[in-house]
Amino acid sequence: MSSFTLNERPVRFALDPQTPLLHAIRDAANLTGTKYGCGTGDCGACMVIVDGEALRSCLITLAEAEGRFVTTIEGLSRDRSHPVQQAMVAQQAIQCGFCTPGIAMAAAALLAKNADPSESEITAAIPNLCRCGVYPRLLEAVRQAGRVTRRQETISAAPAPGISTQDASLSVPAITPVPDSEAAVE
Repeated sequence: MSSFTLNERPVRFALDPQTPLLHAIRDAANLTGTKYGCGTGDCGACMVIVDGEALRSCLITLAEAEGRFVTTIEGLSRDRSHPVQQAMVAQQAIQCGFCTPGIAMAAAALLAKNADPSESEITAAIPNLCRCGVYPRLLEAVRQAGRVTRRQETISAAPAPGISTQDASLSVPAITPVPDSEAAVE
């Protein structure tokens, strides 16, 4: 049995200790925000934070996670209020969203250590691949999240979970809610 702390909760997995952490997170714990991308550590879609370090969960076994503290995108913030999440929305640094959790985890780990990183430090800390090409906006999102972390700026870009679609659209100026009379489908 492999035991460690997952999103601030002690967990124990009755799986082969050589099972990749990614599969335990997604399949056994049902935390599907951590994505399976390449399975070889190249893309970063499966990035999680382990003891403060951004690591690719496809390359870590349950045995290697034993006794450690693991944070997934679900544990970063329950209400999407983490500065990285807010800044990625504010800077429109999200396209299809597949790589977004891994990028957010790498950025969060970087900012936890260095809230004012240079462009080269950001590039080195976030090696994730994004087919949509959000890199220029991603750099600005990390810079903005750093300013928020340093308490130089505040943002509130992403609506909290559980909000109705209509209420969420009211907080996004580019979206106009459809009146109820038009929304009904016959």
